Amino acid sequence: MNILELNGVSMIYGQVKALYEVSLTVEKGEWLAIMGPSGSGKTTMMNIIGCMDKPSSGSVVLDGQDLSRLNPSDLTAIRRDKIGLIFQQFHLISYLTALENVMVAQYYHSMIDEDEALGALDRVGLADRAKHLPRQLSGGEQQRVCIARALINYPSLILADEPTGNLDETNERVVIGILKRLHAEGSTIIVVTHDPEVAEEAEKTVFLEHGRIANIVKNAPCHDLASSGN
Repeated sequence: MNILELNGVSMIYGQVKALYEVSLTVEKGEWLAIMGPSGSGKTTMMNIIGCMDKPSSGSVVLDGQDLSRLNPSDLTAIRRDKIGLIFQQFHLISYLTALENVMVAQYYHSMIDEDEALGALDRVGLADRAKHLPRQLSGGEQQRVCIARALINYPSLILADEPTGNLDETNERVVIGILKRLHAEGSTIIVVTHDPEVAEEAEKTVFLEHGRIANIVKNAPCHDLASSGN
């Protein structure tokens, strides 16, 4: 079953075609990587899928709902309820603890639940760092807090933009290990990345060039699980 469908999606700014007639389907439980040089349309595609922008033309269907027909308020609700966003920049609130940063996402969705938020941190191996402020955490730990925050509302889709871009090799492997475990548990994941080592962990890689899909490659299955960082 497809959880995401892009049908002839274009995004045009004046004379610039950031995306042009892109069609793509993502199955529920699939892990997809999106690659391409700067200016290829990766960020534009992520913003459209993540309900942060509406396409100039074409349709985007997420979990059976046509996003192209929704107003900004409805798109905000879809992003809050159905999409877990992980960014290269961590976007943690500096004066809140790791646990409180996760609970912020709960606040905007429903009701805060400290035990549930602590459980999300435990899933990424950070239960023992729950009371630490962001400045007391390493870059890798901060990114894992972001992943816990993205998971807390049980999203239909995890959308990650360069999730290892600010990490050293050791922490990159930790984050990849968490994503692999989430995929094994049935999560649908789309990762935008410049890193071939990150992309090869996905089931398929979509290559963008000049706003169009240049190629889609099915990656060889990889059965080993990287360290989860516990």
